[in-house]
Amino acid sequence: MLNQINGLHHVTSMAADARQNNAFFTDTLGLRRVKKTVNFDEPSVYHLYYGDEIGTPGSVMTYFPFPHLVRGRRGVGEVGETQFAVPKGALSFWRDRLAAQGAQGLELGQTFGADRLRFLGPDGDGFSLIESADDPRTPWTEGGISEDAAIRGFSGARLRLQDTAATAELLGFMGYQRAETEGDVTRFVIPGGNGADRIDLEALPQSQFARQGAGSVHHIAFAVPDRAAQLEVRKALMDTGYQVTPVIDRDYFWAIYFRTPGGVLFEVATNEPGFDRDEDTAHLGEALKLPARYEPARDRIEAHLVPLGA
Repeated sequence: MLNQINGLHHVTSMAADARQNNAFFTDTLGLRRVKKTVNFDEPSVYHLYYGDEIGTPGSVMTYFPFPHLVRGRRGVGEVGETQFAVPKGALSFWRDRLAAQGAQGLELGQTFGADRLRFLGPDGDGFSLIESADDPRTPWTEGGISEDAAIRGFSGARLRLQDTAATAELLGFMGYQRAETEGDVTRFVIPGGNGADRIDLEALPQSQFARQGAGSVHHIAFAVPDRAAQLEVRKALMDTGYQVTPVIDRDYFWAIYFRTPGGVLFEVATNEPGFDRDEDTAHLGEALKLPARYEPARDRIEAHLVPLGA
């Protein structure tokens, strides 16, 4: 069993409109845009990162906003719900705020004993806010949300699968422990993790497979401290039979990827070097940052990208 992973690093999804996506996460949810860059494989498209003040691993939601992308079809083989942690008693504030701003799919309920507010993002993305009484993480409050309600980071994520057995075995190998089961959902946790340390597996054996598009999670990334730990994880996964990519430099972290038995794309990302490697912390997410190989084409790339505003 691995012991290098301590929870989520980031979750990356797709959107159809960059301005709408930016406004939703910075204005409606009050997160900080900590990086404005491009899709390293398709530089005509933004890669936008939202999180806490410095983009702490476990707080960062990222997006590829492909203009006019067709909405994805929900189903199995995907991350069906990304879960954010908020303080105890904050859900009434969020219910009113999201309703006032036109969010769809609002649904109050409980999950594993915690109060939860489900809602949909602009592209039908599945989200929930889950109350936690003892989350020590410091939120970003300069986005207009007070500290007693602001998002702390991720709580975890829910994977929707036809058959959960093989993915449950994989999570166990990655250091997660089976915690509880509610109906068709089983929770796995990393003891002593980074707060973003819960994965729920939902068994939906009769459901159709998802089709990726706007509102779909592209991949979910797990955090390791550094490159040495990442190489240990990569070797262990490959020794177990997984096809894992070589290490890829993403400027703000190093990444490896592999496809899980249930169809979800997993990434293992390093906490180093962080989002302040090329920007002062006070100005994170303001300027367009490009990988070195794209700098010669900066004028052309910038001309193609729509301005986001603040």
